[in-house]
This record gives sequence, structure tokens and C-alpha cells, in this order.
Amino acid sequence: MNKFYFLFLLPFSLYAHLNIAVSYPFIGAITKSIGGEHIETVVLAKGNWDPHFVVPRPSLIAKMRNADALIMNGAQLEIGWLPPLINRAANPKTQPNAPTFLNLSHHVELILKPTNVDRSGGDVHPDGNPHFHLAPENILILAKTIEEFLISIDQEHKTIYEANYAAFTEEWSKNIAIWKTKMAEKKGKKVIQFHDNLAYFNMTYGLESIGTIEPLPGIPPSSRHTLALIELIKKENPCCVLHDVYHSTKTAAFIGEKTGLPIVIMPHDVGALESIEDLKSLFDYLTGAIK
Repeated sequence: MNKFYFLFLLPFSLYAHLNIAVSYPFIGAITKSIGGEHIETVVLAKGNWDPHFVVPRPSLIAKMRNADALIMNGAQLEIGWLPPLINRAANPKTQPNAPTFLNLSHHVELILKPTNVDRSGGDVHPDGNPHFHLAPENILILAKTIEEFLISIDQEHKTIYEANYAAFTEEWSKNIAIWKTKMAEKKGKKVIQFHDNLAYFNMTYGLESIGTIEPLPGIPPSSRHTLALIELIKKENPCCVLHDVYHSTKTAAFIGEKTGLPIVIMPHDVGALESIEDLKSLFDYLTGAIK
């Protein structure tokens, strides 16, 4: 056995910290809450970036190369950028078949799985909608999954991870009750989205998405589709356009001029806006944005 593989097999307890690479900030926030002082999270994408399109820069390759483990969202959200990083980093600890690799999408129930997948449907996700973290109940599932994962690779700190998870769950459950009360009167409201990244949030709180500014996922809005959407808005009278932070609001503004429909910016991750500093502030914002 050569020196490289010997080091790979050393128990994690010999290290002062675990360097856990994660694809998105929300994963980093959960992981840090459970891991506490025994881990360092290395977040690959920024919260205000389009999560579908991340440039695999050399700096990200270096981060992957030095990671002790990798946690990804999955459901093919990272399909265009994470596999090249994994391959170029050549780190056995971040390979999909490694015990130090975690795909979160395998642990939640995905919705909106397409019956057919081809180019005519746009940039569809064959496994289902990948934005599952925007249902606050799913955060509890992800926290439990990450707790079990950290214990599996670092048995020495098992009791600490369990205690941190228990504390996180208790506080998060209180927040869920608060958000449910805040959103109760919004149940049944109709909304327009730019992209259906709020599917789980809408399902949780009973919002009805009646259309998207994108004619198909990943396809820029056309004049024909925009005019049809304006007619739909005049007929259905939705409350607002729920818009992400990473696409231009130009088309939404045009629709607003023609219909009077307000644009509501809806951040998708920690750091998507300056005020979104953690998971709680993300959902505080989301549940307070729709009037």
C-alpha cells in the first residue's frame, strides 16, 4: 500500500478538523450547525449565483482536492459543473462511490418528475425538481441525513453531532411553526415565477404557480410567450411575480407595466441577498415577502 492510500485510510479523528466540501451555501449552513467546531465547510458555489451554472474555476478544483468529504444537492442540479471538478481534483474522498460522499437528493422525496425527458422540454431535471431545500420540513430531513453522514465518517464525535442535531431540530421546529402561521393567510394565492425553483415552498404553503416567465426550463422568454403570459395574468389575477436573484428582471418589469403585477424578489439560498446571512433569515424573508 503506497503512502497516498495509507493516508486516505487513516481515521478522521487524527485530524483537527474535517474539511467538508459542499456544493451550495445552504448545505454548508446545515453541515456547520451539526458539525460545530469539528468541521470546516468549504462552499463551492455562492448564494447569489445561478445554482445550475457554476464555472469550475481552478480555485474550486484546489478546494475539492483538499476536501475530506463532499456533500452535494443532487437531482442533477450540479450536473453541468460538479462532475468536472470531481474528475479534475482526482480526490478519492470526493468520488461518488466513496463513503465520504453524500448525495442529499437520495434522502428526500422529489416532486415534479417528468414523464418524458428530451430536448424539446427544455433543461428538465429527469429525477424531479431539485430545489427541495426550499421546503422547511425538508431541512429537518437534510439535517438528520448530514448528522448520520458525519457520524459515519467520524465516530469519535458521535455524541457531539447528535447533540448539535437535537438542538438544531428543536429550534428549527419552532421556526417552522412561526412560518406556518405567517403564511396561513396566503394559502391559495396564485403566483407567476420566472423559473419553478420555488415548487417545494409553494407546495408547503399552498401557493398556486400558474405560469413561468421561462416558456420552458432554461429557455429565455420569447415575445410570444410573454404576451400569452400577460393575457393569462389578466384572466387569473395572480398576486405577484416571484423572481429569483440571478436572472434579469427585464421581462418581469415589462409584464408589470402591462398588468400592474408587482415583482417580489425571492432569494433561493444563504447569501443570495446581503440580508440573508443564515437559513433562518432565508425563510424569514421568504415567508414575509408575499403580501
